[in-house]
Amino acid sequence: MAVKRKVVITCAVTGAIHTPSMSPHIPITPDEIIADALGAAEAGAAILHLHARNPENGRPDQTVEAFGRFLSRIKQQTNAAINITTGGSPFMKVDERVKPAQHFSPEVASLNMGSINFGLFHLLDKYKDFKHAWEPEFLESTRDLVFRNSFKDIEFILKTCYENNTRFEFECYDIAHLYNLNHFLERGLVKPPLFVQSVFGILGGIGTHVEDVVHMKRTADRLFGDQYRWSVLGAGASQMRIAAMSASMGGNVRVGLEDSLWAGPGKLATSSADQVRLVRKIIEGMGLEVATPDEAREILTLKGADQVNF
Repeated sequence: MAVKRKVVITCAVTGAIHTPSMSPHIPITPDEIIADALGAAEAGAAILHLHARNPENGRPDQTVEAFGRFLSRIKQQTNAAINITTGGSPFMKVDERVKPAQHFSPEVASLNMGSINFGLFHLLDKYKDFKHAWEPEFLESTRDLVFRNSFKDIEFILKTCYENNTRFEFECYDIAHLYNLNHFLERGLVKPPLFVQSVFGILGGIGTHVEDVVHMKRTADRLFGDQYRWSVLGAGASQMRIAAMSASMGGNVRVGLEDSLWAGPGKLATSSADQVRLVRKIIEGMGLEVATPDEAREILTLKGADQVNF
């Protein structure tokens, strides 16, 4: 009997895009982030992609202290691999963004592979009532925002985190980002197997059409061959559709309240676990199996939870 392919589910539980007023279910406090992460792991997520927020107002918080309030508590209660963002918020400088991953030495850290316009201002057409004054100001300010990830910035994060044997979730928002990653591969600054996370549906990046997904996969195949493992995230309403495409094309998936607030048309997800369960049904409905955390570690050659600093 043929061995079934294992699909790695990453879950991003809070992020820095959605603001607190958009959904009452976005985890804000350390306790909420812990509960959402553990629920996602129990539902089948092998990797937990984590951001921190100010517990009083929900603003993104990229301090070591903010992550320290929940990292060890999550690790003590789940075997899931923990991924710390180095993206932080598009308004932060690279030395601020890298500090938690540098300090805690996680198994995985995210890394954006190029600068892009990063537009969230269009969400002001949908959301009118806000709990905090910073929310509409934050959204409007993205009309004139370039999320900086220069070659120098990327090289700085690579050199900082590879010293800790941390591997990367390479977030690629457009085709050019795959070529940027290939540049670092040719220089020997990144190590196969590359964990390539293709991001679809952010205003300023590649779209969500089926041809966009195929183009990303085809380009990555040509550049990296068998040296990479592919995963996708679809922003907003495209989340499950693009996840299904990835699973059918041999890839992995990412879900969670960072990427989408929804669990179906017009239905808010009450937790990231809601989305993990939905995507798990898609994967298993295709006759595939969801990877356990230890299987994900083997697929991505992660160092193991015993070698992190939390």
